[in-house]
Amino acid sequence: MPIDHVNIPVADLERSRAFYTAALRPLGYWCVFESDSSLGFGHETREPIALRLAPAPNVGSHIAFTATADEQVDAFHAAAVAAGGVDNGPPGERPYGGYYYAAFVLDPDGHNIEVVNHGDRDAS
Repeated sequence: MPIDHVNIPVADLERSRAFYTAALRPLGYWCVFESDSSLGFGHETREPIALRLAPAPNVGSHIAFTATADEQVDAFHAAAVAAGGVDNGPPGERPYGGYYYAAFVLDPDGHNIEVVNHGDRDAS
């Protein structure tokens, strides 16, 4: 069953807005909802990723987004690092079984954000 939404606690909403706007743009996500204490990123009006202002956010969450091509993984990584994310694993194939091309970046609060393409090399 697919995930309906994820709520990520963040310490600075504006800093996180800048990071996620840049990092998720290659995947077709944009800000679809905002209030004084939260932001929602998604497609159209669907809000699968919510950022919630929290005084002391939990860190260490690992969230993986699906890409349809290796180039999306590469674009995510470049955009996320340029937006202030910390490289936590550059784009490349991983030995996780089958075809697994991924990149990992720590967001401004230390959450591990991954983008992965499970397609085969010929399809991407």
